[in-house]
Amino acid sequence: MPASSNCSTERLIDIQIVVEDALSEAVLRRLLAPPLGRYRIAACYGKRGCGYIRKKIHGFNQAARAGPYLVLTDLDDAFCPAELRNHWLTAPQNRQLLFHVAVREVESWLLGDKDGLARFLGISPDRVPGNPDAVADPKSALLGLARRSRKRHLREALLPRIGSTAIVGPDYNGTLGEFVLIHWDPLAAARRSESLKRLLDRLAAFCRTGG
Repeated sequence: MPASSNCSTERLIDIQIVVEDALSEAVLRRLLAPPLGRYRIAACYGKRGCGYIRKKIHGFNQAARAGPYLVLTDLDDAFCPAELRNHWLTAPQNRQLLFHVAVREVESWLLGDKDGLARFLGISPDRVPGNPDAVADPKSALLGLARRSRKRHLREALLPRIGSTAIVGPDYNGTLGEFVLIHWDPLAAARRSESLKRLLDRLAAFCRTGG
């Protein structure tokens, strides 16, 4: 069982977040807010893909001198999180900058809650990968599960329309954001995703010590 992010006091820590997209924002909002976390999001930056974060990371690192920032990006095709961080952030990392890399995508963390995702999609839990961090393309894996969904409105929201050049459906982020905020069990997911567990542990440690 991973440590939750609960602090021993009732004081909420103000934190700024930086994300690739709306789905990553929903995930952090779920992880940071009570009862799981003891944080209050002061501002959210990004939602313009990983290129924006890579371009601005040194500015966020400097801004973290004044207060904590949590940056979340996907590993995608990089070799490992440490390699990505070292490649993007060449200056010393401020102790109040929490720079976390989801392995391999934030969708991995959704796959980690096998039972919750299966109920949401209306499929068998046996179809959900048991080791989400090892899935090479979590987004494609999730879309494959959505194709098997018995719920038509979910298929229409998550899957690209026939003839479309889009990778995902018209309400992919909104629909999965609803799953994250209402149905997703982060602690269950963290039992299968070491990447998610590391973030929960880091948030809990920062909450206790202030860095």
